[in-house]
Amino acid sequence: MAGIGVKLNKIYGKHTITTNLFGFSYSTMITIAPMFLVILAVLIMQMLLGFSKVGYAGRELYSCTVLYIFIFALLTASPFNAVLSRYMSDVIYRESYEDILACYYLGLFMNIVLSCMLGIPFCIREYVVGHVALHYVLGGYCGYMSLVLVFYSMLYLSICKDYSKISFFFLIGMVVTVLLSLVLVKLFFFEVTFGMLVSLDVGFLLIGSLEFALVRSYFRENSGKYREVLGYFKENWQLVLTNFLYNLGLFIHNFVFWTTDMHMVVVKSFVCMTTYDMATCIAMFTNISSSVIFISGVEMRFHDRYKKYSEAVIGGRGMDIRNAKLRMFEQLAEELMRLVRIQFIVSVVVFFLCIIFMPQLGFGGLVMQIYPCLAAGYFILFTMYAAMIFLYYFNDLNGAMATAGSFILVTLLASIWATRLTPIWYGVGLIVGTLVGWSVAYIRLRRMEKNLDVHIFCSGSIMKAGHGIQPSNRVFERR
Repeated sequence: MAGIGVKLNKIYGKHTITTNLFGFSYSTMITIAPMFLVILAVLIMQMLLGFSKVGYAGRELYSCTVLYIFIFALLTASPFNAVLSRYMSDVIYRESYEDILACYYLGLFMNIVLSCMLGIPFCIREYVVGHVALHYVLGGYCGYMSLVLVFYSMLYLSICKDYSKISFFFLIGMVVTVLLSLVLVKLFFFEVTFGMLVSLDVGFLLIGSLEFALVRSYFRENSGKYREVLGYFKENWQLVLTNFLYNLGLFIHNFVFWTTDMHMVVVKSFVCMTTYDMATCIAMFTNISSSVIFISGVEMRFHDRYKKYSEAVIGGRGMDIRNAKLRMFEQLAEELMRLVRIQFIVSVVVFFLCIIFMPQLGFGGLVMQIYPCLAAGYFILFTMYAAMIFLYYFNDLNGAMATAGSFILVTLLASIWATRLTPIWYGVGLIVGTLVGWSVAYIRLRRMEKNLDVHIFCSGSIMKAGHGIQPSNRVFERR
């Protein structure tokens, strides 16, 4: 369960063009490959099964169903991920591995309950008001719950640094999805969109089951300390709010444009704005490589500096602590600058490729007018998220919460204002929101750098806090 940093250090350590390209490809495959595999599987199914020949209403219902499955499975998992991640990291540090299954089962139960509370009422409306066939509604709901399991279990394997296993499971699941769709449609004569939806359900359920089996193979004993896990939610409520606000902020500008006159309503249940949503998807892919760049940098360089600083704090001299702190923040600044420099080059190249080739693939007109602003916004967004991760490193939960809160609030207000502008400026709400969020995160990092000694050495208390009658402040009385 070693981190990917060891592997990347071996690859990049040879300092050749070939190894650098291989290192980038390796880090790409183990971090963002699952998303690309799902998209590739959906595209292959559409091409092989003649999706373009399906009626317009059927195509839009399928597209909206898949869109909602992904968005709301991600949102319902977000309140739990950060807290459970911290709990599991602490458990691994204490080497009390029997506590992990208690964390896994309790978190899964809470995630499923929340997901059902949101999913069941929507499905009832889709069936009663939208008059969608019951089997199709159940297919969408099963896909939603299966993806909830996938996202939730991915958290535990990511903490275990088992990125390659996650990608391999997604590869198996998506291969099964494509093959099953061919069987259902060609041999059993399922309707095309329903066959594709059922195949995705089976693929997601297979991935989630494989992830669950791997987690159970790692951790076999269950201590049953569920109350201790609940205590983490109370102690780290900022993590719950921060992660939820950040993930909601990823889509809040889309939700704003779903309320405009340009939105589309499908079966009186699904709401979307196809042009804006497509531009958002392309803009996100333009900057998605930043995840690879940042994860590689943190795993390879910053984590080592952070570890050395922690070791110096535990048993080093004052000079060692100061030097380790200086080197750690120098590395932090270098990682952020490296991320901005490399991602800027990548984004510019991908941007021009999209401008040239996307119209030839049918994504022109309004989509390409909206795209540039959103591409700039996501460029800043991923940089802001990198700063938030560093705030997590220093346990500045209030700073991370302030970053996420300012980001979503300003994005919401600025997006409402942007709906009155011309299409080329529709994405300006995301730009303004991410700039404000990045500024808050940067200010908090600078403050942490100046006051780290106070934060590390003065945050505890000599006496244990308690409730009762306050003792007298008189410590000596002369008689």
